[in-house]
Amino acid sequence: MTATLSAPQGGLRAWLKTDAPRTVFQSAMQQLYRGWRRFATHPLGLAGLGVILLLVVAAIAAPWLTSYDPIAQDMVNRLQPPSAAHWFGTDEFGRDVFARVVYGARTTIYIILLVTVIVAPIGLLIGACAGYLGGWADEVLMRVTDIFLSFPGLVLALGFAAALGPGITNAIIAIALTAWPPMARLARAEALSLRKADFIAAVRLQGASKTRIITRHILPMCLPSLVVRLTLNMAGIILTAAGLGFLGLGAQPPLPEWGAMVSTGREFMIDCPWVITAPGIAIAVVSLAFNLAGDALRDVLDPRSGE
Repeated sequence: MTATLSAPQGGLRAWLKTDAPRTVFQSAMQQLYRGWRRFATHPLGLAGLGVILLLVVAAIAAPWLTSYDPIAQDMVNRLQPPSAAHWFGTDEFGRDVFARVVYGARTTIYIILLVTVIVAPIGLLIGACAGYLGGWADEVLMRVTDIFLSFPGLVLALGFAAALGPGITNAIIAIALTAWPPMARLARAEALSLRKADFIAAVRLQGASKTRIITRHILPMCLPSLVVRLTLNMAGIILTAAGLGFLGLGAQPPLPEWGAMVSTGREFMIDCPWVITAPGIAIAVVSLAFNLAGDALRDVLDPRSGE
């Protein structure tokens, strides 16, 4: 007979703290709860998380946050200062700056998500294979990685973007091509520390293939460190995307993108500073938020840290 586990008195917190036998779901919820408690001890991390959530909400609710079209021009009201009608003023084409900043959040999230989807699997797989297999596979994969790492990320991204041509899709490809090597290096370091672990030796003695060991055991163990690295790299991705947009190699007008907004507004920055102030602050604040959240997340996922 199997006894059902009922939640103890005292609510969710008491239920998560109980030492009674737990299901897989209950264990996962307990780990999530403990991780959140540890994350909540970092006020700066919470502030960063709040800004990130605000960015996501702004991107989703953009049509409800402003009634202005971010692309439609109104030359009669060009370069108007901030007012009740236009909170952040208008740009050189009479477009509402607040609307363009809010819709620009969508562009930023779009770039972040696509770069992450491309970079994470490539870096994780290359690094794990190099670290576990060793030998010639490690030499070849790491020498290719070193070639990419030998150039500054922004300079290499500019080179790829210039070769591929302007456009947001090409900018995403260029950023992804420069963002995966640090992930591969981190995954390799994790794999090197795991390849001689006792549980890996036990799995190998049971007849597991190298492919199975890498996919079922090495890759999952590398994920926490990779998640932290990805979070910390978000700021670099945002700054690189803004840099490409500023130089005309990223998102093309009239698409609202923060870097492109700073680029087009720089000639009016003396007489009409509001044109570049809002997108510039957005870039700085969101980049800082990802760094703060990443630092807190690193403490949460670090297995050597205490409760």
